[in-house]
Amino acid sequence: MIQLRNRPGRHTAGRTLVIAALLAAAVVPAAAAAPLGAGAPVTVRSTAPAPAYQQIAHFYGAYIDAAGSEGGGTLTTALRAFYLTPALRSQLRTWEARNHADGVLRAQNTPLAFEVTPGDSGAGHTWSKVRLTWSGGKHPTYTRLTVQSDLRTGRISGIR
Repeated sequence: MIQLRNRPGRHTAGRTLVIAALLAAAVVPAAAAAPLGAGAPVTVRSTAPAPAYQQIAHFYGAYIDAAGSEGGGTLTTALRAFYLTPALRSQLRTWEARNHADGVLRAQNTPLAFEVTPGDSGAGHTWSKVRLTWSGGKHPTYTRLTVQSDLRTGRISGIR
């Protein structure tokens, strides 16, 4: 079983800043390979797409960091535009108007931690499990979500 987790109680500002820089640039230019020694190129970044569950973990990590910071609304909007399909953004607006809560987190506040576990794939989609941790100690509380990704675009296309 592959699981990606963040560290409970620790916000990674660096990750949020990197995501914000990527979003501000809109497109990450390919870095040029620099020769080392006998002219061997060094790859700075891979062009291989990240697995869907890893994209979901990147999104939730950055989104939780942004949502938990003062003035993070602009960044959360940018993250939604970058990672979520237009149809899902529309569904979330409807859900949020009806429930008066954040549709990505399904809550009015931000969790302490999250965990992403890959799931099944089929018909051009893959589903991952996301567990949000809301309290620590001996009796933590959790919200469990199923997050759907489009394999063709890599974007998140459903949250339930």
